[in-house]
Order: sequence, then C-alpha cells, then structure tokens
Amino acid sequence: MILDRNETSRSQPQFGLGIRIPGSTVTGIETIAGRPAMVISSIPAPNRGALTQEDGIKIANAIKVAVKNELPIVLYLSTSGASIHDGIAALNGWGRAARELAAASGVVPILAGLFGPAVSGPALLLGLADIVISTPDSYAFVSGPEMVKGYTGVEVAAVDLGGSYTLATKTGVSHLEAQNMQEMKEQVEEILSILPRSTNYVSQVIETNDPVGRLCDSLTSLIPNSPTGSYDVRDIISEIVDDEYFLELRPLWAPQLVTGIARIGGHAVGILANQPRVLAGTLDIPASQKGARFVRFCDAFNLPLISLEDTPGFLPGKDVEWRGMIRHGAELAFSYAACGVPRICLILRKAYGGAYIVMDSKGMGSDVVFAWPSAEIAVMGAQGAAQILMRRATDQERAQYQEDYQARYLTPYIAAERGFVDEVIEPRDTRKSIALALELIIAKKESIRMAKHANSPM
Repeated sequence: MILDRNETSRSQPQFGLGIRIPGSTVTGIETIAGRPAMVISSIPAPNRGALTQEDGIKIANAIKVAVKNELPIVLYLSTSGASIHDGIAALNGWGRAARELAAASGVVPILAGLFGPAVSGPALLLGLADIVISTPDSYAFVSGPEMVKGYTGVEVAAVDLGGSYTLATKTGVSHLEAQNMQEMKEQVEEILSILPRSTNYVSQVIETNDPVGRLCDSLTSLIPNSPTGSYDVRDIISEIVDDEYFLELRPLWAPQLVTGIARIGGHAVGILANQPRVLAGTLDIPASQKGARFVRFCDAFNLPLISLEDTPGFLPGKDVEWRGMIRHGAELAFSYAACGVPRICLILRKAYGGAYIVMDSKGMGSDVVFAWPSAEIAVMGAQGAAQILMRRATDQERAQYQEDYQARYLTPYIAAERGFVDEVIEPRDTRKSIALALELIIAKKESIRMAKHANSPM
C-alpha cells in the first residue's frame, strides 16, 4: 500500500495548482492583500483531514517553493492527525513538513488558521507559525481526552482541553479568534497587508492623514496620582498610532503584557507594553514568553519596535521561581539583546530593577529612550528601599525616609543626566517625539553575529 502511494508521488507532480497527489491537503498560490502567498489548506472530508505521507510531502514541497520565491505562507488546518492507514510513513511525512516549516521560520511570515481539530503531532505545526487564528469550533492538543483520562484518570472534554478559548487564554497558541472562515480570511489579509513578504523586505509605507505632529492632550492626565493606581495602556497606544489602529495579538494570554502591530507616520511597527490593569504590569513566565516571541517576530520581519514600560518588576513567588522564572525571564532579555531593528522605549511610570533592564533599556541596546516626567527609574520602589535600609528605624523615620527617597530618586532626571534616558518628554508630545525618532533611525543596520546561532534560553 505504501509502495503504491510512493510510486504515485514519483510519477505525478508534487506541487502546483491542480495537484493530483491523493491526500487531505490542497496547495497553491493565491493573491492576498495584493501580493502572492502560498496557501496550504486541509480537506476535512472524508478522513477528517488525516495527513497521509503524500500530504506531508505536498506541504513540505509547497513550503520550499514559498521560501525560494519569498512568499508568505498561509496554512488552513483541520486534521485528526497522522493517517492510521499510512502508519509510520504518515509520521515521516508530517515530520518533513514540520522540518520545512521550521526552516521557513523567520524567513517568510507563517500564518495558520485553525478551523477544526488539530490532533497529535500535526498540532505542533501551530506552534511553528508566527500568528495563529482559531474559530470557536476548533480545538488542538497533542494528547487527547482519552489519553488524558487513561494516564491521569481525569475526564475532560475536547473543548476544555484545547478549544479555541483555551488556546487563546491558557496556552497562548491562538493569537486571534475569528467567528467563521470568512472572518479568518479577512484577518489573514489584514495581517499580510502590514507585514513584508519576507525577511529581506520592509513593510510598505502607507500615507496617512493623521499628522505625525499631532498632540496627545488626553495623555496629560492619564497616569493616576497614586503610585498604585491603574490605567489601560491601550489608551496610550491608540493615541500615538496612526488613526487609532492597533491590531492586538494574544490579547487574552498573559494580559499584563500587550503586544500588537500598528503604524506610526505610515511605518509599520510592533508595540509591546506593560499593562498596569493586570497584576500591576508585573512580568511572570507567560508574559516573558509572550514578549520574547513577539520581539523575535518583529526582528525577523523588520518591524521597528516600540516598548512602553510601566512595571514594578518580576512577579515574586516560590511557584514562579520553581517553574523557571530565571530561564524565562532571560528569554525576554535575550530577545531584546539580539534584536537588530530600530527600537524606541518610552518609560511611562515604574521601571524598577531587572524588569527595567529587560524592557529595552539603554543597557539592552535600545536606540532611543524617552521618559515621561512621571517615570520612576530605580533599583526598587520607595517602600521596598525603606523596608531594607530602615528596617531598625521607627515607623515615623521609615515614612520620612520613604518620602525623601521618592522625591530624590524616583524621577527620570537622574537617568537622563547619566545618558540612560535620551529625553524627558511631556505626555502630549509622545506621538510627535516617537514619530521623529522613528524617522531618524528607520534605516538602522547592524552587523551579523559570527556564530551560526545563539543557544537561547527556553
């Protein structure tokens, strides 16, 4: 049986429009957002999209063509896993597809649309994509409900184990949710209209009627007077981007960190921001992973990176330390340090300790660092410093020290005097200052590192 299928794959074309290799996928080149893209689509019927050996070969060949011709890849996936009838040959086939998709990573944009199941090994293809869009009736997991019950004795429904909402909130696999296939295709087109076709290109500059020198008066009173007061950082983002357009990615996973793409002065940019409304904007393991992957995504496709910082630090706790806060926190630091695109950091309020460093500080290689007058840049906050340095003092003395510390050290001007902040700007000038800085550094180039690749923390 396998020999017959292999013979068929040799005698018939392995790629092209109207491909005749049997299986559960169709590949071809389509025009999306005004330019060609490689589209790979599952056929759910009649075998629930089970991937045969030929499917793996077909997908692998399509990816090779996409990379060679610098075409974005769009993968519409609905599969019950590797074909049982093909046995080990099917596993080998999807392994070849996974290998080619890994080779394409960072070379051309990879978008995946999940509109049904993605079960077992082929579900890992979603993890290799740059952006994943899922529909409400989709689900994905490596080990299904029956296997979970057999190993753990716990009964769980497929939708709870790996449904679209679970993928968007608990695992971070899904970046966006679409109500149906039509909306999914519209989101794909929207994303590809912003991204370049490959790592060797830059995004198209779009003319805008939104003046780059527009003042942002609403930002003047946005930061609460209380150091523990919260606000929605997306209000700042919508003010500084063109036409208030911001496509947020992974909004429901690790929501204390906001990531997404927009335009400023017509230039496509990636925006990463701490969200004070959730966990005070602290960085935990999911937030570090989310930020690190997004920074690498921007670096791969030449999107200038705008970082908005307001974080008191890394989330403390035995649990997060035992789960590898050091390693995962280093992921974010590593991604920023290795990032070669133009980078602008704006410190809004709190910037303490290690979190200040990893959120694209001057020390990490940021090109331009701005700060609002409300910025607090220090090793730690006033309360923490008073508890350590004045632990034997009276409550009154500790309160006085805390007040003095606040006035003396928690300002952006000491950092500005030492060159760690390029300019302290008024909130209303934020869009104008960022747009001007972006124009100055947009053509930035960095030398290629000597090693084949770095051993990044994971």
